[in-house]
Amino acid sequence: MPERGRSAGGSLGASAGESSAGAAGHRRTVRSELAWRLVRAVLGDQITATGRSVLDVVDAGGGTGTLAVPVAELGHHVTVVDPSPDSLAALERRAAEARVTDRIHAVQGDAVALSDIVGPASTDLVLCHSVLEVVDDPAVALQSMAEVLRTAGALSVVVANPNAVVLAKVLGGHIAEARQALTDPAGRWGAADPMPRRFTVEQLRDVVEQTGLQVVAEHGLRVFADLVPGALSDEPGLAGMLLELEAEAAEDPTFRALASQIHLLARRI
Repeated sequence: MPERGRSAGGSLGASAGESSAGAAGHRRTVRSELAWRLVRAVLGDQITATGRSVLDVVDAGGGTGTLAVPVAELGHHVTVVDPSPDSLAALERRAAEARVTDRIHAVQGDAVALSDIVGPASTDLVLCHSVLEVVDDPAVALQSMAEVLRTAGALSVVVANPNAVVLAKVLGGHIAEARQALTDPAGRWGAADPMPRRFTVEQLRDVVEQTGLQVVAEHGLRVFADLVPGALSDEPGLAGMLLELEAEAAEDPTFRALASQIHLLARRI
């Protein structure tokens, strides 16, 4: 089993010759670039693990296709399952603009019904990014995702981290809200918090391992990016330095525990 904190076969650093520009020529923000580098690394892992150069990918709760369309542009087949018809309509427009409609399949539905929607043992990779925080039952949703994976298939999960909320609230001078987030089992800072729940690394690992999948990598995502003023992080030279710093910190368990988001990769062995 690979050392936790390191990708099973990829890196969160930039690939040789990799650009931070999207398909339409728009430069990605530091946040979106970090998310894309993560997905690129996971795709590389799965190509190696499965021996398939073209992957069948499911983006659970993929919305408007922020990740799905770039994945399809790399030649992979992507099914986006999302409950919002408006988001799926936006996805289809984005796919048409990128000329990847033949590799994008949009389905209205919920993550908990993923096995019924796409079929068991049909998928090389499931992306579940910023979804578990809002589903009714994370364990049921994860079990459905695990069921659609083929042998060597992987589940990529990204969730919000309660530790980061505590830190951000303290830095903002909101001490009472920081204490509430620290002591609340769901990591919420109060009734006004728009997010139903957050997960620590340990909580996420436990709920994923209950599906029978093997955890092969854990990372922190946006360790520093959310703490740096936006105007500063958008400067090209400094943005590049911040991205490389993020890549190094993502592998460190100490910094991972403070990241805005936690990433976990689990595989069906």
